[in-house]
Amino acid sequence: MRIAAALIVAGVVSVGTTAAFAQAPKAPAPAAAQAAPAPAPAPQPAAAAKPVCANPDALGVGRIVEIDTTGGPGFGFEHFKQLDFLRDKEVVLTFDDGPWPHNTPAVLKALADQCSKGIFFPIGKHATYHPEILKQVVAAGHTVGSHTWSHANLANKKLTEQQAKDEIEKGFAAVKWAIGAAPSPFFRFPALQHPPALVTYLGTRNVAMFSCDIDSFDFKARKPQQVVDNVMNKLDKLGKGIILMHDFQKSTAEALPELLRRLKAGGYKVVQMRAKAPVQTMPQYDEELAKSNPLPTVSTRPVSAVVQTISE
Repeated sequence: MRIAAALIVAGVVSVGTTAAFAQAPKAPAPAAAQAAPAPAPAPQPAAAAKPVCANPDALGVGRIVEIDTTGGPGFGFEHFKQLDFLRDKEVVLTFDDGPWPHNTPAVLKALADQCSKGIFFPIGKHATYHPEILKQVVAAGHTVGSHTWSHANLANKKLTEQQAKDEIEKGFAAVKWAIGAAPSPFFRFPALQHPPALVTYLGTRNVAMFSCDIDSFDFKARKPQQVVDNVMNKLDKLGKGIILMHDFQKSTAEALPELLRRLKAGGYKVVQMRAKAPVQTMPQYDEELAKSNPLPTVSTRPVSAVVQTISE
């Protein structure tokens, strides 16, 4: 396990000695200098209050880590072997393809009930369809990255290199448009297909790439219990890992409460990953999204309920 240790440098105070010198008899001895009062210690910032969890047996969050995405680090041993930062019995919960009605809110509720956090990789189009749901993800304190604009397989040879880059950049811009702020520079390739040229490109953009250690295969599961069993069977063999799920899938939404209870019972702890700085989106894509998507309305009532003719 390669974990960078923080170096704490202690300040050293040097104390000197003063030699006494004889004074001429005619010279009066100087008055004793008054010692300057020691400066009052600077007030220490108040420690952030730990959020109170209503569930005393909640899974919670065992550790929060900050990720410096400079150079595009990769996470998830299925494709990236360099950064093994998880300790034994630690997991990262990740969710792809949202936001989506009913399923994403159900995932959020399950996580809230267990006072736990995850990383969400939304599809750009879905973010523009349901910005209000993605805002709920952010408001709940989860980390939000991106999963392309349209979930295109970027390894498809029919895509030009520029079209593939458009998928990446427009996806981030769409998430930014939906939540009103730049998301984390965290990206997951659709179908976990990693074209080398695009891996290099994301490195130049300082975007971290996510594969996984444990694939739930929830998109194939017909019953929630299959999702739970798929994850726990693999996890008990590996002992830790980044878990890939989809908040788009009904099976995951229904399975998550039981899965989180199983993780708690098995002694697993959740690690929340946060980015050191947000992604730097490109202005041309921000402008494209602003032009093609109207601002979210503040009311969903029909015109007839808002405007009534009272005189003609």
